This record gives sequence, C-alpha cells and structure tokens, in this order.
Amino acid sequence: MDSQVMVALALSLVGGLSTSLGALFVIINPAPNLKMLGLLQGFAAGLMLSISFFDLAHNALNSLGFLKGNLWFFAGVIFFAVIANFIPEPTLTPTSDVKNRKKKGDEGGKDIMKKHRQQVLFSGIITAVGISLHNFPEGMAVFLGSMKGLRVGINLALAIALHNIPEGVAVALPVYFATQSKWQAFKLASLSGFAEPLGVIIVAYLFPSSLNPEILEGLLGSVGGVMAFLTLHEMLPLAFDYAGQKQSVKAVFFGMAFMSASLYFLSISLPEEISL
Repeated sequence: MDSQVMVALALSLVGGLSTSLGALFVIINPAPNLKMLGLLQGFAAGLMLSISFFDLAHNALNSLGFLKGNLWFFAGVIFFAVIANFIPEPTLTPTSDVKNRKKKGDEGGKDIMKKHRQQVLFSGIITAVGISLHNFPEGMAVFLGSMKGLRVGINLALAIALHNIPEGVAVALPVYFATQSKWQAFKLASLSGFAEPLGVIIVAYLFPSSLNPEILEGLLGSVGGVMAFLTLHEMLPLAFDYAGQKQSVKAVFFGMAFMSASLYFLSISLPEEISL
C-alpha cells in the first residue's frame, strides 16, 4: 500500500507542478498593461466559474439530488458572503481617473495606483485559494486512479497537468502585476498546485476507507459556492474596471469554454468509477 501511495504522490506532483509552469509563462513576459490585465482577469473568472458550476456544483447536484446539492452550494455562498464583510479591501477607482490625475501631475495618482495594486493582489490571493480547493479533490482522484492501475494514474495525472497550466497563469498574473515580484507570483502559483499532493496524503492517511461520499460531495458543492461568490464579487468587477464590460464578458466566456473543454478531456480519461 505504501508503494502505491508514493506512486500516487509522485503523479500528483506532476499535476501540481504544472501550475508552476503556468506561472513561468507569466514571469518571463513583461508586466501587462491594465487592459490586458483586465482581459486576463476575465479569462481567469471564466475558469473559476466553469470549475464552480460545471464541475463542483454539477457533481453535487448529480450525487445528492437537486435540493441537497443546492443547499450545500448556497451554504458556501452565504458562508463566504459573511466572511467577505470582515475582509478590508480598497475601493475600485476607474482607470481613466488614474490616467487623468497622472496627466495633471496630481500626487494622489500614486495612491490610486497603490489601491489598484492592492485590489489586484487581493484578487490573485482569492484565485489561489479557489484553485487550491479545486486541486485538492484532483489529488484524491489521482490517488484513486493509481490504485486501479499505473496506466490510469499516469493518464489522469497528465490530463490534470495540462488543465492546471492556465490555472497557474490565473494565479501568477495578478500577483506579478500587484507586487512586481516574479518570485512572489511563482511562489503563490506553485503553492496552489501543492494542494494536489496534499489531497493524496489526506485521503491515503487521514480519512477512513469508508469516508462518507455524500458529505464529501456536499463539501465540494460548498466549495463551488464559495468560488462562485468570490469570482462574481471580486474578479469580475476588477475585469470590468480595467478592460470594459463588453470585452471582459467575452474573456469570461472564453475562459469558461477553455476550462469546460479541459474538464471534458479530463473526465474521459477517468474510469467510470472515479469522478472529480
């Protein structure tokens, strides 16, 4: 059993480290301008919404039924809506105001840009938390897949690795813009990927073999509610402010389509007994 756990752990590290690869794509390029940041934030919001609705909430509804699945989902929404009231955050200031004040030589322009960076950093941390929560059950799936056979585990790990690359971009980009630190962007993206091997460790050693699947699906449904709230409350307004509503909405749907395709190819690589 221990050797199987080590194999699963190694495979999950491949998937987890692919978030670092996504971060590398960000830090080897120059820092994006505000409009590009807004478009990419919209893309990241689409990734998060797709994971939330088409993966976590969808599985909860299928497993628990419409009523219970919705109760778990909205429990997550309400939980984080309450938490968000206690999180201090700077108010958004239109980017046009920043440009106008800079043109006029207003000393307050630097303060406004600082608030922009704080807001973007907050968004990046939110994305990292949401993606970490999503990666956790992926680690569990890699473990269960590798228990069925090495071929299944390898196929699953590679599929997860491919779809984790844009997740690494989604985490690293706002952090790099806000901090101007390549190391901070790379570190936070990599940490979000380490939730995957953590999922292997926890399911292998801490949970009993008879883990109640209904409770697990309910908790993952709540995670979907948390991610949906965070995306709509934080990331989408930021994208609208920087890139405009029309362009941002297009970026959101592009991100949703990208992640949905990724989830599809991931699902067809799973045996029928295992789902994310």
